[in-house]
Amino acid sequence: QVQLAESGGGLVQAGGSLRLSCAVSGRGFSTYAIGWFRQAPGKEREFVAAIRTNVDNTYYADSVKGRFTISRDNAKKTVYLQMGSLKPEDTAVYYCAASGRWYNLTIGETYNYWGQGAQVTVSA
Repeated sequence: QVQLAESGGGLVQAGGSLRLSCAVSGRGFSTYAIGWFRQAPGKEREFVAAIRTNVDNTYYADSVKGRFTISRDNAKKTVYLQMGSLKPEDTAVYYCAASGRWYNLTIGETYNYWGQGAQVTVSA
């Protein structure tokens, strides 16, 4: 069984930065693709970023490309989402998720395990 726990959320002003962490427990961390999704009030969950085993294979939503960076530390079994130039529209609950498959990573149904979520609020 794999468990994920997000941390690092909070309140930040527009233009600021935050780093989210996703700590993964259980076996086989390096074999999973990890994705970040977010859900704002009244909106559907949307893909933010994903990463495969090595850092070269990363994927981003157009809305965050150039502002967010996903990375992973296999030794620490942790995936990070560095968020910069934050905008009020980035306000959402952010979830990390793990997938045993390395394709269709922009789709939530691809993922087998999910964290509880971390609130990110960006004030204008």
